[in-house]
Amino acid sequence: MGAARKIKWAIEPQLVAEGAGVMLRRSFGPHTSNPFDPFLLFDHFAFNHPREGNTPGFPNHPHRGIETVTYMLEGHVRHRDSLGNAGVIGPGDVQWMTSGRGIMHEEMPRRAPGGGINGFQLWVNLPAAQKMSTPRYQEVSADVIPVVARDGVRVRVVAGAYGGVTGPVTQIAAQPLYMDVMLQPGAVFEQPTPADHQVVAYVFEGAGLFGGENPDLVPAMHMLSFEDGDAIRVQAAPDSHVRFMLMAGAPFREPIFPYGPFVMNTRAEIVQAVSDLRNGTFVQPA
Repeated sequence: MGAARKIKWAIEPQLVAEGAGVMLRRSFGPHTSNPFDPFLLFDHFAFNHPREGNTPGFPNHPHRGIETVTYMLEGHVRHRDSLGNAGVIGPGDVQWMTSGRGIMHEEMPRRAPGGGINGFQLWVNLPAAQKMSTPRYQEVSADVIPVVARDGVRVRVVAGAYGGVTGPVTQIAAQPLYMDVMLQPGAVFEQPTPADHQVVAYVFEGAGLFGGENPDLVPAMHMLSFEDGDAIRVQAAPDSHVRFMLMAGAPFREPIFPYGPFVMNTRAEIVQAVSDLRNGTFVQPA
């Protein structure tokens, strides 16, 4: 195991409203400075009380130039799009959507029987050469996501590899690592990471010690960004489990120009996207 990465930033998510009034905990969103390259946005939706009634969703909206990754823990999201795809993302399922040149879709959350909704959405950038590529989906059901469990560590591997096990999501430009990690009290998790990759972790249950020497104790509901290094090391607190999403990817180091649901490289490309949307040429036949 190489040098363990230290924490660079610890971010407390902020409440934002999106779609038709869905409240989210947002750790970061698209910005021209692009500090989390290749990651653009991370949202956590998990705090609707059952007595609030039906949860508003995300009615039909466009995307271009990005990938959206939806991972459900509790409840369901019904989706359909302009390409004729439709389905339900349930507990443990993942949808990795590559919007490419353009797609229109809607996402409508539905509560679990107990009233809860809990899940995440990550936006991953596409390099300039792939921003106008053909849209595609990788729909991954819970039962095909491998789980590695040993010594108090349980890892669901969606993309990348852990313990010799590779996740089902492949052929992504950012060469991502995307894992759901749970540690029992005192258990230790270690994962090699390429030295030049961006690494972030979202802690959503319990508390854990993150970093190399002199690690920091981080409680739930914090997004961590890490300094350079060759590995991630985490130990659950002695009296608490910890659960977190671990994400890593190769930065593209290209300028970005974000505008709502579009992330392109230049302002002119955004103007073109808006024009395409207005004149009905945004969605192209396969």
